Amino acid sequence: MRVPKTLIWAAFLIQKVVGEYGMAHFSDKGKSKGKDYCIFFNSQWARLPQDLNKATRLQIYNLTTSVLCSPSEVPEGGFPNRIPMVMRGNCTFYEKVRLAQINGAKGLLIVSKDRLTPPAGNKTQYEEIDIPVALLSYSDMLDISKTFGKGRHVAMYAPNEPALDYNMVIIFLMAVGTVAIGGYWAGSRDTKKRYMKHKRDDGVEKQDEETVDVTPIMICVFVVMCCSMLVLLYFFYDRLAIWVIAIFCVASSVGLYSCLWPFVRRLPFCKCRIPENNLPYLHKRPQVRMLLLSAFCIGVSITWMVFRNEDQWAWVLQDALGIAFCLYMLKTVRLPTFKACTLLLVVLFVYDVFFVFITPFFTKSGESIMVEVAAGPSNSTTHEKLPMVLKVPRLNSSPLALCDRPFSLLGFGDILVPGLLVVYCHRFDILTQSSRIYFVACTIAYGVGLLITFVALAVMQMGQPALLYLVPCTLLTSLTVALWRKELPQFWTGSGFVPAVVLVPINCTQTAAPQKEGPSTNPEPQSTEGTSETEDPIKETPPAEKEENKSD
Repeated sequence: MRVPKTLIWAAFLIQKVVGEYGMAHFSDKGKSKGKDYCIFFNSQWARLPQDLNKATRLQIYNLTTSVLCSPSEVPEGGFPNRIPMVMRGNCTFYEKVRLAQINGAKGLLIVSKDRLTPPAGNKTQYEEIDIPVALLSYSDMLDISKTFGKGRHVAMYAPNEPALDYNMVIIFLMAVGTVAIGGYWAGSRDTKKRYMKHKRDDGVEKQDEETVDVTPIMICVFVVMCCSMLVLLYFFYDRLAIWVIAIFCVASSVGLYSCLWPFVRRLPFCKCRIPENNLPYLHKRPQVRMLLLSAFCIGVSITWMVFRNEDQWAWVLQDALGIAFCLYMLKTVRLPTFKACTLLLVVLFVYDVFFVFITPFFTKSGESIMVEVAAGPSNSTTHEKLPMVLKVPRLNSSPLALCDRPFSLLGFGDILVPGLLVVYCHRFDILTQSSRIYFVACTIAYGVGLLITFVALAVMQMGQPALLYLVPCTLLTSLTVALWRKELPQFWTGSGFVPAVVLVPINCTQTAAPQKEGPSTNPEPQSTEGTSETEDPIKETPPAEKEENKSD
């Protein structure tokens, strides 16, 4: 089985090597100012200059009514010192470019209605041909016909592009900051709630402190739903994308409200409540500032939805709403044990690797399902983009930003999944009074894993499953700290913080023994927390019990 796998990977890598992005600079005759369009070429036919100033400007011969597969389709006089632009199909790339070269062409542009693929050939054909051949998208050809006149010229070149863009720094800071703040906030809030169990708070506080403990069954159901939804989006993207956008608007509004309310409730304004009424959701007489904050959050979400395709600034709103959503999920969803953390991260690790690296062998386009869905299929009629990612536009000035996707993306799952482990580490730190060593180590490991992801992205020049690097870094680091501190049993099960209480069975027929005179000691009260340990393994010893334990 080793030889077939090797051949498959070799074929896949060869396909990536021979296909290169370049630029076709179109302009009208006698005018230097023009417009760049993306082309896909194979440097094994002929190389392109890296600088536009070194590229030769040649006149275009528009032959888009033909596919240039036979000599009868060659116009009288041929293409002397010109670059013909023909349609794709009916014959091989070699047949097209050979006809063009024989008839004096200095290059060939092939217009494709399908996905741009590298114009491939064999070694003998590469040695015979010495003019560049490139593919141009059909939509760009239509724009060229509208923008430029009949005497249009073109210069083809392939500028260098840095391996990593500076926007990676912004994505790194947003991702690590969200994980660190969410982990710290969720852990501290959970501990405060345990200490304040005996206090009664208003309905707002109770609602704010609701959490959801994740069970193994919930993890399995969640992964199955993720796989099903991803496949459905791949096949029915245009129909489901708008529903995903609507769900994101609602969820991000709730997340933004949850993040802003702790700050708003400290303001000494608008504390009054609305009058008594029987209206739904308002019969509990919420405070005026709560309604104002809700209106603001909904307004931000609707503003993004209306202007979501404005690439110049809408990404800022999307990232803000996305970070608020991630913080809300980190506060709400809770993994009760390290065993549950391991199960979730390992299962999603396999899920991420499969849909990025394995699915290209099953799709017609050769692209991974994960990358196609995250960035939006190129053949989508609505051209909608799913908002479940952090996105930052490219900051370098390379013209190739037109070819490659103009945004760098990081999915919410690459923040939430390791972030839930960071939350668990912080809760464990506080409850064991370990100076937050687990929290700090896991957060640093997340940052290191993200850096490794960026390096792999630059080296392999293809979309990377971030969990492939984040899961080992965070899991192994947390496990190493637990082994080093000799706390692995407690860390694995989330138990062991409350001293064991021996429950002695009481015989109802026996009578209580008379108390002896002398110094009396207060018996330690029996606790029933042990019975609920399976529901919430991490338990905090109440302050009163801590003092008694110290006195013992």
